[in-house]
Amino acid sequence: MAERDRPQPHQLQVHPQQHGKSLMGQRGAAGGGPSASKVLAVLAMLPLGGTFLALAGVALTGTIIGLCVTTPLFIIFSPVIVPAAIVLALAVTGFLTSGAFGLTALSSLSWVLSILRQKTGSVPEMADQAKKRVAGMADYVGQKTKEVGQDIQSKVHEAGGKTGRT
Repeated sequence: MAERDRPQPHQLQVHPQQHGKSLMGQRGAAGGGPSASKVLAVLAMLPLGGTFLALAGVALTGTIIGLCVTTPLFIIFSPVIVPAAIVLALAVTGFLTSGAFGLTALSSLSWVLSILRQKTGSVPEMADQAKKRVAGMADYVGQKTKEVGQDIQSKVHEAGGKTGRT
């Protein structure tokens, strides 16, 4: 019963270990440390890293001093600065929008002109085809009108003949 109450492992993970290697490189027969090139690299990077860390500290200090000096000025002049920033943002937005609309208009006109230039050679041909179609349709409508008129006339004669016989 004691074995049933104990949780059983679901997964078994095996991590093979490599003997004879350290994090810094292979150990020799004497069990030495890192190689000479790695030691030189660390010694060269240490002053460089320290210099960059010092420069970061100077930049942070300058930023904090600048913020302490300018924050009261921003608070005093905020009734002027905020509307000025809004007006400036709206002006920039207006210029960018007008430029975008202008470019869109120019590209649209350019596209229309290129289409017209491509179609210029075929405009007289299209006009001739349209004239032929209109003339053909007029002939068709005239022929149909004649046929319908003749049908009506024949029906009137038939109707007149039937009424006269009775």
